[in-house]
Amino acid sequence: MSVRRLEGISGFNIDRVAAAAGNDPDVLRLENLDTDIPPPAEALEATRAAIGEDEANSWLPFTGRDDLKEAAAAHIERRGGPHYDGRREIVITSGEGEAMLDALLCLTDPGDEVILTDPTYAGMINRVRLAGAVPRLVPLYVVDGWWRLDLDALRAAVSERTRVIFINNASFPSGWVASREEWETITEVVTSRDLRLLYWADYEGVLFDGRSVIHPAALPGMRDRTVTIGDLLERRMIAWRIAWVVVPGDLVNDLSRVHIYNGLVASGFAQIGARVALSLPDEDLLAANAELERRRDETLRQLDGLPVIRPAGGWSLLLDVAALGLDCVEVSDRLLDQRVAATPTRGWGGEIADRHVRFVFSNEPVERLTILGERVRAALAASG
Repeated sequence: MSVRRLEGISGFNIDRVAAAAGNDPDVLRLENLDTDIPPPAEALEATRAAIGEDEANSWLPFTGRDDLKEAAAAHIERRGGPHYDGRREIVITSGEGEAMLDALLCLTDPGDEVILTDPTYAGMINRVRLAGAVPRLVPLYVVDGWWRLDLDALRAAVSERTRVIFINNASFPSGWVASREEWETITEVVTSRDLRLLYWADYEGVLFDGRSVIHPAALPGMRDRTVTIGDLLERRMIAWRIAWVVVPGDLVNDLSRVHIYNGLVASGFAQIGARVALSLPDEDLLAANAELERRRDETLRQLDGLPVIRPAGGWSLLLDVAALGLDCVEVSDRLLDQRVAATPTRGWGGEIADRHVRFVFSNEPVERLTILGERVRAALAASG
């Protein structure tokens, strides 16, 4: 018998697809947010060296190393964000999932409402539920081939129980990147309705087609209303499991207390590697983004003529299979028959998410992506 907090919380679908794909090297692995583009060499070297250090094998400090906090604060400021006191306003956590739950436990009470986009990452929606809050979804829709946020629906979604707007940007699974107009409207809603913005900046720097970072905490009135979660995903350091939460003012005391009992301490040697990664110049990220953009463009070429939405950033894109009269789970199963692993996004939002299958283009080189179109069309043509 399940406890009530687990009602409505379904699985990811990713693990089911990955298990079905197995270890067959002929399968195109587009189901999971992995990448074969290696992390920065300097971060690898620093992590290896730190494994042998006594201070890197400790329970202390509980809320993270000061040098990593300061590096995270400097990273945000270089991106155009506001100045933060790293030692006093940042907590280091064991990855982004722990950071999200820590933040939600400090920003909401049971029954409070949190606004998210439809679609969005299932891990965001379901951590809202785990915290005892209620997700309220605002649709993304397509304008001139790009995802856009329904701003009228955003305003209408706010009720007297709303406490937080929870956004990640670049967003996955969709690849939506908020425009300045969208950020300005989010700012207007947050400031006029006395809300908080919970901003997950995981792929903030993974932008395509010449876009630039817009940090929402730098907008008028937003520094002290924005809780920012950052991590190492854009540096491809998935397994380090390091994230940071920027918590302005006295709220950091609450988040530190939650973190101590939810996570206690992040890996010391991984923190040292993370600090080095955050201190690197942008060349590493720009080179990785150029390769990711090549893979995005090849995926779009392979799916040309199908109802696929062009991502403005991130590592994945969506195919609207409902527009073809098909079900997302059924299409995912058909794709596996054609040796393509791709995840249905049922449960990653509401009716918008339910229309789509996600393709992660970060983990296959362009040379292998050239066979994607043939396999996808064979799957779509197969009888149900």
